[in-house]
Amino acid sequence: MRDSLEITVLILPLAFFAGSILAGLIFEKIVLRKLKKIAEKTKWKGDEIVISELRGKTFFWFVIAGIYLAILNIPIREDIFNILQKILLVIIIASVTIVFARIAVGFVNSYARRAEDVPPLTSIFSNLVNVLILATGILIILQSLDIPITPMLTAFGVGGLAVALALQDTLSNLFSGLHIIISKQVGPGDYVKLDTGEAGYVTDIAWRNTTIRAISNNMIVVPNSKLASAIITNYCQPEKEMSVLIQVGVSYDSDLEKVEKVTIEVAREVMEKIQGGISEFEPFIRYHTFGDSSINFSVILRTREFVNQYIIKHEFIKKLHKRYQKESIEIPFPITTVYMHKD
Repeated sequence: MRDSLEITVLILPLAFFAGSILAGLIFEKIVLRKLKKIAEKTKWKGDEIVISELRGKTFFWFVIAGIYLAILNIPIREDIFNILQKILLVIIIASVTIVFARIAVGFVNSYARRAEDVPPLTSIFSNLVNVLILATGILIILQSLDIPITPMLTAFGVGGLAVALALQDTLSNLFSGLHIIISKQVGPGDYVKLDTGEAGYVTDIAWRNTTIRAISNNMIVVPNSKLASAIITNYCQPEKEMSVLIQVGVSYDSDLEKVEKVTIEVAREVMEKIQGGISEFEPFIRYHTFGDSSINFSVILRTREFVNQYIIKHEFIKKLHKRYQKESIEIPFPITTVYMHKD
């Protein structure tokens, strides 16, 4: 009789728990899938971000709700019930905070990709958003546990000065990173060269360091404070397109009009056929020096970004050399004539 009574008491809690699992599976497998299909048809990307972050978490929340309903229908002591209730509350607040932080970071990243007048997308912004939301969640958890947070905030405010003094370098790098991002003078994807000689593509600006990937595929790590005070050449601003200057010299016996005509024809061919060249750009040359053994000039081409200049120079020199041979245009060797006089 007693065993049957205990089983009867457990039927309703078990029913709530099993029902919550079933409801969570239905919501995950059916409702969220339909919502995802609807979201894919809309132009706004925010709904896709929300749905992608909710997958897997809603099932967990349904299960927590089922456990809570089950506890409500189990005859247990009030103090134990209060402890279990607070544990479940902390779990819910923590999970909601984490999901909200991820959704917020997703919105920030999505907006930064679309908007042209906002700072470039870097991990420092994502980290700041995460820290702010998680800190807020922790304060809510403490408040829900009846732990007074006002004295803690006061203590943090007083101790903040000591922490700031102890972390001067870290804070300097943090604020330097924010300054670099907000000024928009350097951003991820830019090809930069520092006054100390390091060069490469900026991959990320974090809270402490900026990482630069060199053309050799090596990673250069620069503290933000050093980057903020360095002299930087940014080859991607104000635009990625850039001029490519190639120095050439021809013999003094050459017909300069013919040299100009032939060189520009080769340059046009390179601009049209070589990847990275700008076909609508009209190349030109400028004579500038009577050298020791040649008349020197610059060929001005244009490329879509910094690294494309290497293949453009490579192909242009090959084609120009071949064409000069065909047209009998001489590229002279350096010659020095020495006159000797006898007394």
